[in-house]
Amino acid sequence: MKNKEEFIRRFNEAFSNNDLDLILGHMSDDIEWVFIGEKTMKGKKAVEEFMEPMKNIETLEMELQQIIIQDGVAAANGRMKIKEPTGEIKSFGFADFYEFTGQEALKIKKMTSYVSGIKED
Repeated sequence: MKNKEEFIRRFNEAFSNNDLDLILGHMSDDIEWVFIGEKTMKGKKAVEEFMEPMKNIETLEMELQQIIIQDGVAAANGRMKIKEPTGEIKSFGFADFYEFTGQEALKIKKMTSYVSGIKED
């Protein structure tokens, strides 16, 4: 369990560091990534194309608040603050659910993401 918890932590840090190699390296070839209310991507190529514009986004803050591991699934939630290439700063909360290719595997076969904008005071 501890191994998966550390993996989820590193995986989320990869998003904040735009480390596409680590992200794609831990997704199955037939990955399905569902953004609730927005879109569903299928396959690594679709994920790579989706993430390409994110290379120009700077993460200012990233906080993981919870990581939950049970059997072949995991969940994490937290907050991020980013700076767009335009200079605009945005904050959002997220909750991600991960399904792995196997009980002990560190390859993700499905991700479900909930993302919501947060108004800063």
